[in-house]
Amino acid sequence: MKLKISEIIDHGHDDERIILNVLEDTYISNFIILDTTYNSSGKVSNKVRHPYLFPAKKVQEGDLVILYTKEGTYHSIDNTDGSTSYFFYWGLDSNVWNNDGDCALLLHVDDLEHHRVTISKK
Repeated sequence: MKLKISEIIDHGHDDERIILNVLEDTYISNFIILDTTYNSSGKVSNKVRHPYLFPAKKVQEGDLVILYTKEGTYHSIDNTDGSTSYFFYWGLDSNVWNNDGDCALLLHVDDLEHHRVTISKK
């Protein structure tokens, strides 16, 4: 995997955010973050909530991707070591990582197919 979840900071608070380390050059639009839980066996459950699809953006090895739960405006900063930190905002009204047992799930998607449902009016 070309991204790795480093940590979740300030979970359950206004500034909660998830930090991702970029391990290899990649497009983060190939990744989705999900909030889920664990089942009684201790495995990741399929009760997925709050999906976040990253926009089209190329990131480089050594960069950081920071995803805040709250609203905000995308921006990036150049770090003194030559890497870049990218700040994204989920735009949610409530915290995601607010309970013991919550699970941050990072998915890599090579292809994403979608289909818009349209209701025909008769």
